[in-house]
Amino acid sequence: MRREKPAGGIGARLSAWSLRKDLEEIRRRNAFPPPSDEIYHIILIPVIKESREVLEGSLEGLLQNREFLNRMLVVVALESRAEASIKSGVRELKERYASQFFGFQVVEHPDGMPGESRVKGANISFAAKVAGEFLRKRNINFENVIISCLDADTIVGADYFSCLTYAFMVCPDRHRASFQPIPVYHNNIWEVPGFARVVETGSSFFQLVETTNPEKLVTFSSHSMSFKALVDVGYWPPDMVSDDSSIFWKAYIHFDGDYRVVPIPVTVSMDVVNSGSWWRTCVSLYEQKRRWAWGVENFPLVIRGFLKNGKISLFDKCRHAFKLLEGHVTWAAMPFLLTFAGWFPAILAGKEFSGTVLYFNAGRVTQTIFGLSSLVVIGTVIFSMWLLPPKRKRFNLFWTFVHSLEWLLVPVILIFFSALPALDAQTRLMMGKRLSFMSSDKKRGRLP
Repeated sequence: MRREKPAGGIGARLSAWSLRKDLEEIRRRNAFPPPSDEIYHIILIPVIKESREVLEGSLEGLLQNREFLNRMLVVVALESRAEASIKSGVRELKERYASQFFGFQVVEHPDGMPGESRVKGANISFAAKVAGEFLRKRNINFENVIISCLDADTIVGADYFSCLTYAFMVCPDRHRASFQPIPVYHNNIWEVPGFARVVETGSSFFQLVETTNPEKLVTFSSHSMSFKALVDVGYWPPDMVSDDSSIFWKAYIHFDGDYRVVPIPVTVSMDVVNSGSWWRTCVSLYEQKRRWAWGVENFPLVIRGFLKNGKISLFDKCRHAFKLLEGHVTWAAMPFLLTFAGWFPAILAGKEFSGTVLYFNAGRVTQTIFGLSSLVVIGTVIFSMWLLPPKRKRFNLFWTFVHSLEWLLVPVILIFFSALPALDAQTRLMMGKRLSFMSSDKKRGRLP
């Protein structure tokens, strides 16, 4: 029998080839998935100070995935210490949207439970356990359930759960994998100061690059996984700030290295930090980056887990440990080196060194590095203009030029919103000072 070529161009043929490859692997392992109409989704949304407007945008995004609504359990993980206005807003949204989903729960997490810190992981773990009881009462198999932990400001597109369900079904080790979309910070990108726009556009590009190397990819921010796997590993850590990455390492060690992150080619749109004014936004953005950099807390715990686990290969232990350490050291050191290292020979060199070839060529080497970096920045500016969402008002040539000039802030941004927060976090960890979890300000509306 002759196999017909798929219609379309090279993209369609590559897609068909990839699908056949996945199906052959599933057939070889006899790892057939459940029917798509038997797969349920838990959407876990933690809330502590996010406004009704922010949360409502996320719920509206879920409603775009109409074919999955009758199998969606929305769980709003609400902290008991949240303000009364936040709680009332959440309950009003439940009354409005509950009838449109398979289930809608508001789970209030008690404050100060034994063994917990005031972190997001404690909140979402408590809510996930309540969701598990909801499924048990309805005899729904945990193996057929995908849980997605989405920040309150996360807005998914109409094809998000189609892509997620497909990725889950064609993954032979679907209960040994997390599924990571590409986060982009587009919700309020035109409503924040220019420096915040440049910072988060850079973050979006970084996450896009990370997905090209799935062997070293770690879960970040909004992510999904098999609910069975989550239950098996004991949920998110209730005492760690970096819950999104720590759940990957917890699963990786629990399953003796048989765990990975599957990138899915779909974006989720999130908010840029917005505290209402330039200065408060600056402070909040710094605190957010410091919290992200606090992921270095995983390193000693991962190394300790590697030392106790004799089933993970030495090669995998070394490559993951190096990636984890190198990433955080580079994060804190590289911006300083790029900005100041070229000046060190001229400032600190003695008479003997000033006559050497190395001293003579140091300036040229620095100039070459900055020249290549400039080309990268120019390319980033061009791509960002293509990829950013359109403005509400007409985006004329003048404003295109103005927004392009914002990228001249990159040297300052790298120091104050990348290297310094990372150095701050690592120094705090080294000195034994804990970092409390601080939810970032997410506001909609223009700055005054």
